Amino acid sequence: MKPSYLKLYETGELRKRIEEAYALLEKCSVCPHECGVNRIKNEKGYCKTGLNPVVSSFFPHFGEEFPIRGYRGSGTVFFSYCNMRCVYCQNYEISQLGEGREYTPEEIASVMLYLQEEGCHNINWVTPSHIVPQLLKALYIAVEKGLKIPIVYNTSSYDSLNIIKLLDGIVDIYLPDIKYLNDEFGSKYSKVKNYDSTVKDVLKEMFSQVGDLKTDKKGVAYRGVLVRHLVLPNGISTSKEVLDFLKTVSKSVTVNIMPQYYPYYKAHQFQELSRRISNDEFNKVVNYAKKIGLNVL
Repeated sequence: MKPSYLKLYETGELRKRIEEAYALLEKCSVCPHECGVNRIKNEKGYCKTGLNPVVSSFFPHFGEEFPIRGYRGSGTVFFSYCNMRCVYCQNYEISQLGEGREYTPEEIASVMLYLQEEGCHNINWVTPSHIVPQLLKALYIAVEKGLKIPIVYNTSSYDSLNIIKLLDGIVDIYLPDIKYLNDEFGSKYSKVKNYDSTVKDVLKEMFSQVGDLKTDKKGVAYRGVLVRHLVLPNGISTSKEVLDFLKTVSKSVTVNIMPQYYPYYKAHQFQELSRRISNDEFNKVVNYAKKIGLNVL
């Protein structure tokens, strides 16, 4: 099945979306922080990113969920910096310290074409929330040169609703990570405001665009939403609230409940986050998800 963005490219709509997105960079409102800096002039706000994105690495990734990685890997591009400051981030060298170098949209287009040539099932944008305009430009350039595999939007879910709406018909697979549904925890542990309402709005929009996860005969995803949820110790992940919310969005949502929490980065500064989760904590979340009828990977 052809990715949706090819139709928008053919009609000229993709070019219009790029223009709309770039206009947001002049007084930056690309993400919910709405810093107001002029990133066209390379000014930097909360995300520490000016005009050009910083890329940490790219490669065919075989560590993602099977519907994403499939048999030939997911064409993953790890973008540096992040619009969140999670104190337990396992990739803090990338998300907080900015490991990597700047890439122009033309260079990112070349990266995506390389990953397609390597046989990857999709192009996986990791941490794209703060650089969507530049990625849309890179996509346009890549399409002109033959890109034809789906885009995976791999996000912490602290996204601008306007940006997600701009991605309608461009992104076929959304891979949002819901950390908690509690504004106090969002502020304390991720240094963001209104995480609860932001997540709910963008998840609803994602589902309205692409619906539940759809896979081919081999189990590889070509469209839909796959939600990630990392279980944190001491109930900080508010898992019941997260799962109950997902049930209201779709009765058959696919969710990956993740047990691999480890107190990385600054987590040891918070006693409640300074240990791994127990088997009992994890199993309770999985069992509850199954009890309410969610599709658990």
